[in-house]
Amino acid sequence: MELVVKSVSAESLKTATLVVAVGEGRVLGSVGKKVDELSGGALTTVLKRGDLTGKPGQTLLLHSLPGLKAERVLLVGTGADELLGDRAWRKLGAAVLGALKNLGGTDAVLALDELGVKGRDAYGKARLLAETLQDGEYVFDRFKSKKAEPRALKKITLLTDKASQADVERAVAHASAIATGMSFTRDLGNLPPNLCHPTFLAEQAKELGKEHKNLKVEIHDEKKLKELGMGAFLAVAQGSEQPPRLIVLNYQGAKKSEKPFVLVGKGITFDTGGISIKPAAGMDEMKYDMCGAASVFGTLRAVLELKLPVNLVCLLACAENMPSGSATRPGDIVSTMSGQTVEILNTDAEGRLVLCDTLTYAERFKPQAVIDIATLTGACMVALGAHTSGLMGNNDELVEQLLEAGKAADDRAWQLPLFDEYQEQLDSPFADIANIGGPKGGAITAGCFLSRFAKSYHWAHLDIAGTAWVSGGKDKGASGRPVPLLTQYLLDRAGV
Repeated sequence: MELVVKSVSAESLKTATLVVAVGEGRVLGSVGKKVDELSGGALTTVLKRGDLTGKPGQTLLLHSLPGLKAERVLLVGTGADELLGDRAWRKLGAAVLGALKNLGGTDAVLALDELGVKGRDAYGKARLLAETLQDGEYVFDRFKSKKAEPRALKKITLLTDKASQADVERAVAHASAIATGMSFTRDLGNLPPNLCHPTFLAEQAKELGKEHKNLKVEIHDEKKLKELGMGAFLAVAQGSEQPPRLIVLNYQGAKKSEKPFVLVGKGITFDTGGISIKPAAGMDEMKYDMCGAASVFGTLRAVLELKLPVNLVCLLACAENMPSGSATRPGDIVSTMSGQTVEILNTDAEGRLVLCDTLTYAERFKPQAVIDIATLTGACMVALGAHTSGLMGNNDELVEQLLEAGKAADDRAWQLPLFDEYQEQLDSPFADIANIGGPKGGAITAGCFLSRFAKSYHWAHLDIAGTAWVSGGKDKGASGRPVPLLTQYLLDRAGV
C-alpha cells in the first residue's frame, strides 16, 4: 500500500473515502466543521441521531454527501482526551484501517493532522500512524490453499500543513522501511521449521547480498565453527541433522575507517529443549526461537532501504536444538571460543551457548557497540509480560540510548540489573561457568552469562521472549519486534 503526504484542504480532494475525526460528545474539529458546513450540516444531523458518540475507535460511514468531492466520509471517534497517548493513537489508526479494508474504494484521505499525541511532534505522530497502517496490511497465507482476497485499497494520503510536510514525508519514508523490515522478520518467524532451518537462513542472506553491492555476506559452516573454537555453538547443534550456520552480513554505509555497530541474533530455528525436553503443549511455537536472528535480518532490510550512513555488522547464530543419541547431555562440559569452559546443566538453556561464541567472534570487528537480540528466557516473560523487552548491558550510555530509541519507536524495553551478586549463581564446581543459575532471576542470570563474553566492548542484551511473537489462538504469529527499536537506534546514530 502506498502512503503519500499532501498539504491541501481536505474538502478539496477527490477521493473514495475522506476520514474525519469526531471527539467524544460528538465534537467536530476544524476539518469536521468545514465538511459539515459544505455538506449543509449533514454531519451535525447524523451525530444528533446518536449513531456515533465519538468514543475511541467508533466509525460511521456516510455516502455521497453534498458539496464534497469525496465519495464517502468515514467518521472516526477519538475519545475525550485532548491529547492521545501512543496506544490510543495506534488503536485509532488500526480502527481506520479496519474500516477502510472493507470498502470498495482504491484510495483514502486521512484528515487527522489536527489531533495531538502526547510527547510527539509532527514527525513522531506521523511515523506511528504510518507504521500502524502499513504493518496492519501484513498477511501470511503462504501455506493456505485459499489466499486472502485482494483488497481494493491501494493508496492512503496523509494530510498535514505546509510547515510540517517535510517532517511528515521523512516520517513516512522511515515508517515504510521499518514496516518492510518487520514484514520480512514476521515472514521468517512464521515459516514452519521444516523449511526455515539454518541452511535456509543462510540462503536468504546470500540472496540479500546479491541485491545490494554494499553488503558482504559470509557463511561459516560447522567445519569453520570448529576451526574458530566455537565449542558451545557446536554443542547445541550436535543433536540435529540440520547443520549449524554462523551468518555474517557486513553493510558498508559509511567510511571504512568508521567503527561498525554489531547486531547479534539468536537463530535457533527450532528448540525442543534437547535432552532437557520441553512439554509438548505449545512446542510448535518454538519455531519462533529464531526471532532474534529474524529481527536482525529485518533491521538490516530497513537500513538497506534507507541507505543509512553507518557501518553495520549482523551476526546470526543459527542452529537447531534437538534430542538424539548425539545430543549434548546435562553435565557435559564444553570449551568456548573465548577459552572459558561451560558446564551444561540444562540443554534448554541453549541460546546463550550459541550467543557466547558469537559475542566473542564480534570482537574482531572492533565495534562501537554490540547488541544481541534473543528470545532467551521464559523468566523475562514472567518479569515483564508480553509488552516490554528486557534490557541489560555493561555501558550506561548504550543502555540509555536503547531505552530512548524504544520510547521514540513505541517499541519499549525495560532495564534489568546485572549486579555481581547474580553472577555468583553461575558458579560451577567443575567448569569456569554453569549455563544456568537456578530459578531465581533467570532472565538476569542469562544476561550475566552473556556479559562474561562481552567485556572488550560496549554491549547490550535484549531479551525478546515476550515480545517477538503472539502466542495461541487465531492471532498467533511473529510480531516483527524489536525492528522498530533497533532501526530507531541506528537512525539516531546516523542523525537522519
